[in-house]
Amino acid sequence: MKRILPLVLSIAAFLAAAWTVRLNLASERELSAITAIPTHAQQNEYDPDQIQLPEFSPVPKSAMLARNVELRTVKPTRSRIDILRYTVQSGDSVFGIADKFEIEPETVLWGNYEVLNDDPHLLRSGQELNILPVDGTYYQWQAGDDLSKVANFFGVTEEDISSWPGNKLDPLNPALTPGEWLIVPGGKRAFQQWLVPTIARGQAGVGSAFGPGACSGTYTGVIGTGGFIWPAPNHYVSGNDYWSGHLAIDIAAGVGTGISAADSGVVVFAGWSTVGYGNMVMLDHGNGWQTLYGHLSQVNIGCGQSVLQGQSIGLAGSTGNSTGPHLHFEVRYEGGFINPWFVLP
Repeated sequence: MKRILPLVLSIAAFLAAAWTVRLNLASERELSAITAIPTHAQQNEYDPDQIQLPEFSPVPKSAMLARNVELRTVKPTRSRIDILRYTVQSGDSVFGIADKFEIEPETVLWGNYEVLNDDPHLLRSGQELNILPVDGTYYQWQAGDDLSKVANFFGVTEEDISSWPGNKLDPLNPALTPGEWLIVPGGKRAFQQWLVPTIARGQAGVGSAFGPGACSGTYTGVIGTGGFIWPAPNHYVSGNDYWSGHLAIDIAAGVGTGISAADSGVVVFAGWSTVGYGNMVMLDHGNGWQTLYGHLSQVNIGCGQSVLQGQSIGLAGSTGNSTGPHLHFEVRYEGGFINPWFVLP
């Protein structure tokens, strides 16, 4: 029994090995059948019309920045540093000139004190004005001046003046000679105001120094309603608006246009004024309010007369210091100036 067992195991091993070899041969035959390369006789003849190339599709565009090709280069716009000279035209106003050159109206006055003397009503056709390149003031250096004191007077720093390129100063040694003109960027100063004082109906003779239109009596009469209407048919500005150098609005009105009382009151000035208003009317409304109407071509009322709201007081014109026809209209309360836009409907 011991001799038979090894023999049986050997035969079993032999049979297993034979079966494994048979399986491997079968797998190889199946693989050869699948991957077999056809012979020349089995291949189809070459036919270019039946050749199918792979479909072509362009590469999709990727996101990128594009830039147009410019054959010419353009110089960048730089801020102006030089002073321009402008000739005043008929119909110009300080406010309009400032708007044209994108500066403040105060800058127009501060840059032309020798011509306008801080009075926008002194503007005349044909005048040559300095147009500063920046808001501020224009100052002529005087003997004994000190840069620190000049800067302090105009409310700026020394560096503001010395570093402004239009002044062409050495920031480390800003030497200046008497008579030299300087731009003071951002500089401000007080105005010298040219105004007829407020005249109340009980203040006889107050306006006598301001022209033959002054009234000398002490008057009584109607009291205002406290509300105002437009004194001219047009309800828009033509010329100067209300600003620190012009405490009124210039209402568009052609020569001969009827002007009416903005509220009921008593006439305390009627006629010619000597401070640039030309033919002028001032009404006291008896309640702390006064209104003034300037540059009239004709005055239709007299001193001490009571007028009702909407009643005719004269005709529009361009008398006095004026570059074109309009109505100069002021509103005052207790002696202080009120922007007319705040009270007109």
